[in-house]
Amino acid sequence: MAEKLKADIKQGKPFSGLEAEVYLNLLRTAEVLSQDAERMLKPYGLTGTQYNVLRILRGAGREGLACGEVSGRMVTHDPDITRLLDRLEARGLVTRAREKRDRRVITTRITPAGLELLKKLDGPVADWLRQALGHLGAARLGALVELLEAARGTLG
Repeated sequence: MAEKLKADIKQGKPFSGLEAEVYLNLLRTAEVLSQDAERMLKPYGLTGTQYNVLRILRGAGREGLACGEVSGRMVTHDPDITRLLDRLEARGLVTRAREKRDRRVITTRITPAGLELLKKLDGPVADWLRQALGHLGAARLGALVELLEAARGTLG
């Protein structure tokens, strides 16, 4: 069972337990998927975290979101969300504006250019996900979702 992962990470000794093997498999799988996603997004000039932010802002609609709210919705934590938003703003993909009713709040919104870029990516991302995970089939994917949610349920 553990032979593929052991070969991938060049480990000769047995894992310390099944939990350790599962944990390392999760990390390795996430890393492989992440690297492949980055390769797929690179021609569009985006990183995975930038793509995630654009999707979050598309979902927020015209109201946009405060920086902290964007950060809280991200799939992976980015400690420097401000710089990430700076880069997206410099490319014209998002705008930020200080709120009139509470000057402490800066709201970020996706621009038409950001929406257009996501529209171009919708098909390629869907194709990539089918290629990367579709071979598992709906039943196994559903079971995997349940198992991952159950594992996260005991944490943080």
